Amino acid sequence: MRTLITIIAIACSMQLQAQNDSIANDSVTWEKQLDGVTVVHQKKLVKMETDKMTYKVSQDEDAKTATVLDMLRKVPMVTVDGQDNISVNGSSAFQVYVDGKPNPMMTANASVIFKAMPATAVKDIEVVTNPGARFDAEGAGGVLNIIMNRQNGMAASLDGYNGSLRATAGNNSVGAGAFISGQKGKFSYSANANYNHMHPKNTEMESMRTTNDGGTMATLTSSKTKIPFTMGSLSLGYEIDSVSSINASASLTSFQMTNNGRSTVSMFGGPYGQGFGYDYDMKMKNRKTAFTGSLDYQRFLNKERTSQFAITYVLSLSPTKNETTNNFNSNPLATIDLTDQRSDSRENTTEHILQADYTTPLSAQSKLSTGVKLTARKATTDADHYLGGVYSEGASMEYSHSNNILATYAEYEQTIGKFTAKGGLRYEHTWQEVKYEMGNGANFSTDYGNLVPSASLSYPLSMTSNIGLTYNMRITRPGISFLNPYVDTTTPTAHTYGNPDLSTEKSNNIGLVFNFYTPKLMLSAKLNQNFHNDGIEQYSFYKDGILNTTYGNIVERSETGGTLFANWLLHKNTRLFLNGGLTYNHISSDQIDAKNHGWQANIMAGLQQTLPLDFKLGAYLITSTKSYTLQGWNSGFNMLIANISKTFFDDKLSIGLTANTGLGHGGKITIESHTKGADFTNTSKISVPMKSIALNVTFNFGNTKRQTKQHVSRVQSDFIEQQSKGEMLNDMGNTPQ
Repeated sequence: MRTLITIIAIACSMQLQAQNDSIANDSVTWEKQLDGVTVVHQKKLVKMETDKMTYKVSQDEDAKTATVLDMLRKVPMVTVDGQDNISVNGSSAFQVYVDGKPNPMMTANASVIFKAMPATAVKDIEVVTNPGARFDAEGAGGVLNIIMNRQNGMAASLDGYNGSLRATAGNNSVGAGAFISGQKGKFSYSANANYNHMHPKNTEMESMRTTNDGGTMATLTSSKTKIPFTMGSLSLGYEIDSVSSINASASLTSFQMTNNGRSTVSMFGGPYGQGFGYDYDMKMKNRKTAFTGSLDYQRFLNKERTSQFAITYVLSLSPTKNETTNNFNSNPLATIDLTDQRSDSRENTTEHILQADYTTPLSAQSKLSTGVKLTARKATTDADHYLGGVYSEGASMEYSHSNNILATYAEYEQTIGKFTAKGGLRYEHTWQEVKYEMGNGANFSTDYGNLVPSASLSYPLSMTSNIGLTYNMRITRPGISFLNPYVDTTTPTAHTYGNPDLSTEKSNNIGLVFNFYTPKLMLSAKLNQNFHNDGIEQYSFYKDGILNTTYGNIVERSETGGTLFANWLLHKNTRLFLNGGLTYNHISSDQIDAKNHGWQANIMAGLQQTLPLDFKLGAYLITSTKSYTLQGWNSGFNMLIANISKTFFDDKLSIGLTANTGLGHGGKITIESHTKGADFTNTSKISVPMKSIALNVTFNFGNTKRQTKQHVSRVQSDFIEQQSKGEMLNDMGNTPQ
């Protein structure tokens, strides 16, 4: 009987090899792994797992002419709306990691940074929709892990260097970049530098607010934005011996957003009597800089490299400066104060992380991971306010907020037959302290603990499909901008401020995942349910003629929906994409007596086509329906993105043209918003110019060749895949999460 089984296995293997040989004529291969599925088009493009998705940006032809934000529109479980706001797994509360390490700067400014960052700087984008116990508990939507382009630094055959130079020029932006990576023996390095200057055309906004006292305010604003952006990074790795390595990295990101414009305001009825009007010039400048540095040591504890230990230190600095000036043209009929106002605020967040992780197999079918992490985070705000050019101490504030977090976790993975189960617990204890050096507010300190569970179960239905069930609880700690009680009064009819009494938000997530893959078709579908009772929400209320906007733990939210990702090789020269989601939201708040609900859909559909003379064409239609907030809704949008590129001189030179436009509004994206409170209604319409075209040129150089062989042996292939996840021995399981 055993002999018969062996013969059948050999026959099946020969048949499978024959099929693969045939598929190779279409330049398509595929492979199946124990805990995930990798679908390959010439080179790996997407990896599907129960807990996460990995998009191989460096293997996508569109990456030559796109930004990271453009690529995110194609990534499963990620959506980007018409104003470039990013959602992961249906939530805007997510964490951004870079090479497996948390990056506060990118988390806080993901849209701006990814819009300026060229896709060629990124190797992979990992969407961790069900973060395990080893990840930080923060981020309701999960984790977006950006793997930067660099040398793997593992094989002696890669000794040498590779690099690229990039330049782009268009009607809305110009930029340039350089990248180099290399290896010499046990030493490896990589460096990235990018500059981009975005200068979109004028943005226009119309708004009207009516109040129950009969008053109406209509505003028309036209503004222009400029965003110079600079980013640089350096990574060094050294293989101490056959089982241990040390790695260091540093990155610097800086951008400045300036917005200059003019607003015209008309006020009439109710408290405004016969009415009056005024206008004012506004100037806003926002400067943000961030430094992140890390040092980590990793050691394998057995010759099979299945048992390992790692210790990591990370330092993050994020200084920010905001300047807002409103100069009013006075009107003697005005019944409100039109004194010129200026606000200068400085925020800074410093974070230290020290983490140790240990992973070891307990048997051939089980594995245990455990670790401890200490985070020391301090945020400060110093805000100065000026009235008519004179400093106002009463309206100014100096404030600090500290969080010290001690976390420990344990995660156990067990394979029983075809089932693979994973369960983990993470405990985080937070010590919080708030101090007011100047301004209204009382000092206070508190501490609290959060026990965060996670679990997943996966089962292969066949050689070409699998199914998984996931659960996790996530928390969201409010950041300094949410907590800061400073009242911004630069607009006399609308004041904004944070809420220092905010508490941690908890969310529970359940997901059912189905993956199906063949050499030509890949499908991934997910049904998910998310709910929480203490959600942080921005809300507005009208009081004493002023529209106040702040935050509160006031929301009960339930989100039920699903996502679908499809990648179909229709022909050897034609590939179709579909990335979309449909969600039903129900939001309510007893505190402000408000509730809302409705369906929302986001879809990106497109194709990649190889044209004669080996030109590469990509075209994508993006559409989004109305979305709902606690107090209202935002309208949907439609836009089109297209690019064409060609390589020359054995792929050393790439030239591409990319363009995008809004549909239905003269090339603009127009977003309408409606907000209704207990005693006011506010409607607005913002028109964002989207027509753009840019020329991209990339030159590649170097003396090493890329590895294209997919299989050496099962052990070797698994080892190479493990290293590519974290770069230079920084496996995701052993870097700070």
